[in-house]
Amino acid sequence: MKISSAEYVNFFRHSSPYINAHRGRTFVIHLGGATLADEGFSTIVHDIALLNSLGVRLVLVFGARPQIEQRVVERGINCRFHHGVRLTSKEVLESVKDAVGSLRIRIESMLSMGLANSPMHGARIRVVSGNFVTAKPLGVVDGIDFQQTGEVRRIDREAITQLLNDGYVVLLSCLGSSPTGEVFNLPVEQVATATAAALKAEKLILFGAGNGICNAEGELLRQMRVQQARTLLPALEDEPKQLLEASINACAQGVNRCHIIGHGTDGALLQELFTRDGAGTLVTQQGYEETRQATIEDVGGILELIQPLEEQGVLVRRSRKQLEQEIDLFTVIERDGMIIGCASLHPFTDVRCAELACVAIHPDYRQGSRGDLLLEYAEEFARRQGIERLFVLTTRTAHWFVERGFGEIPVEQLPEAKKQIYNLQRNSKVFEKQL
Repeated sequence: MKISSAEYVNFFRHSSPYINAHRGRTFVIHLGGATLADEGFSTIVHDIALLNSLGVRLVLVFGARPQIEQRVVERGINCRFHHGVRLTSKEVLESVKDAVGSLRIRIESMLSMGLANSPMHGARIRVVSGNFVTAKPLGVVDGIDFQQTGEVRRIDREAITQLLNDGYVVLLSCLGSSPTGEVFNLPVEQVATATAAALKAEKLILFGAGNGICNAEGELLRQMRVQQARTLLPALEDEPKQLLEASINACAQGVNRCHIIGHGTDGALLQELFTRDGAGTLVTQQGYEETRQATIEDVGGILELIQPLEEQGVLVRRSRKQLEQEIDLFTVIERDGMIIGCASLHPFTDVRCAELACVAIHPDYRQGSRGDLLLEYAEEFARRQGIERLFVLTTRTAHWFVERGFGEIPVEQLPEAKKQIYNLQRNSKVFEKQL
């Protein structure tokens, strides 16, 4: 699909905040064997090259399940599985090493392309791989000896970090070595998870066949907390279960965000990282700070938060009774049992707009982009309700909203119901944002 110059410029402008946010960050990207076999893998390589050129520190972790299976079948080897895990005999291990070695060379060569008139022209990506994953045998489970199937023992964080500091893209496979010199076949999801955790990566990005995780109705789930992800696991099978489980484990080990995207969608990596809606499923860790819908128990905390701003004339005064009546319209940020942020969304469904009101952040926590988090939460909630535009009335914080895409409109453009209760003495300015 061809886009106009204006659409391109608009996209580029809206992606610039993400470009700034991602520069200098460490991303671990999981590439399963099916992703490498996909005919669109070359475009994924181009997108990886673009991330590298934008200053993202990249670790690529690749698997080889279908390629291993192909070699095992061609050689007539009887390969057994137990609970979905391959039993790697010494004979099977030769097929594993063959498949992994071939894929490593292919990935390195694709990242080295620099032909003129191609997306890789002038990229000059330096790729390095090595013995950065220490493994140990999985051992005997349920009476079954898994032989050369192993699990991650340690990731050489110091060496990988130094290479990333020097501008290299680090390439890891599903093979690991033991201190005794043995080679083990490892689950690629485990290598990716352990690497992201060891490096304290900002993101773990996992490619799969689907566009992300779907609910029972087949609808793509754009975002979920770890707690919700755990409740979905029993209903999933095969690759979706493996990828969601890896995301949960990574979040539990301190990775901020895990993204599950589809290798069959052209540009899914860039859409996920540089657009507001993304292209797949985002899984975030459930820390001691949480953004959520307010409950009646939060009324006291909200009152304590907004009272100083009401006294300063920044916010309109609200009584406890009014808050109790409108509590379902509020979103709060709770930190270790304390309400440190709030906002309310008042819909006018007949004209498909909503008022964003009572946006407040505790003075001690105004340096962490929590206002942006509340705004993002409110916008997403509004879209799900079919709301097409947001408006705010403000006397003291106009610039904050303007910097986030709101534009001033005359009072006359307010919904009729809101105009009837507009406070002329307060003389608030009105700003609007299209969703």
